[in-house]
Amino acid sequence: MSALLEVAGLVKHFPLKGGRRVQAVNGVDFTLAAGETLGIVGESGCGKSTLGRLVLRLIEADAGSLAFEGEDLRSLGPAALRARRRSLQIVFQDPYASLDPRQSVGRILAEPLAVHRQGDRAARRRRVAELLDLVGLPAAAARRYPHEFSGGQRQRIGIARALALSPRLVVADEPVSALDVSVQSQVLNLLLDLKRAMGLSYLFISHDLAVVEHVSDRVAVMYLGRFVELAGARELYRAPKHPYTQALIGAIPEPEVERRRPAVVLSGEPPDPENPPAGCAFHPRCPLAVERCRVERPSLRDLGAPGRAHLVACHLAE
Repeated sequence: MSALLEVAGLVKHFPLKGGRRVQAVNGVDFTLAAGETLGIVGESGCGKSTLGRLVLRLIEADAGSLAFEGEDLRSLGPAALRARRRSLQIVFQDPYASLDPRQSVGRILAEPLAVHRQGDRAARRRRVAELLDLVGLPAAAARRYPHEFSGGQRQRIGIARALALSPRLVVADEPVSALDVSVQSQVLNLLLDLKRAMGLSYLFISHDLAVVEHVSDRVAVMYLGRFVELAGARELYRAPKHPYTQALIGAIPEPEVERRRPAVVLSGEPPDPENPPAGCAFHPRCPLAVERCRVERPSLRDLGAPGRAHLVACHLAE
């Protein structure tokens, strides 16, 4: 598959008072192929949502490169970026906060079309009806307001809005974490159906590894602003190589006793992103850490079988 998105050396530090800085994203590299879903997982505060917004230039990176379909996104001026946004969309985490309560669903879905001057009013009404049908809602929903819908229905509306301009890449930022468990599978299956029908690529961000396994082709595990492991979803869940990934996967509830993994218990809390530890950022919590881990930061190395990349940032991964 050809590369749709190429990210190299992406960095974002947020300034604080007194010259301090929060190191949210600290040098991230990856590619996303056309039609692929890359899951990004990690604990809250690891930088995964910031990474998603950097990719879309909703916030600006301090350093690094972003290439979408071979075009340097960071070099685009306002007009060119506005046109490019037709291909780059986002589904937000909170379906209650992401929809304007003062606008009807029809106006919410028609707004991207109006902003980008797509069709006349009649054509936009037809497109709104198509979008509602696409996400399993009746055409009559266009006349109603967000407060009249359940959480799952609101998220379907958010997905429809993201698809209004027929994008190539959708960043799904925790798209089911605010929903009831009974509704999560419906929204996940909808996203998978839309991917197959429309040839979408997803950057799927979540802290729930069980959800990510269900939807992803590859998975990147993020810790304190960096990727510590990146591999095919099946390979990563079958044989995780980084102690942090092992701990996350071991925490997934497994009802079948014979399939449960040995638990890897982590001590302490994630380090302060204002003052990350030297060496491997994970070493203060790692049960396997040695002196080398405390002084030398590991780089991502490919330890996968031939033809199946499995990148790991750990001195002891072998």
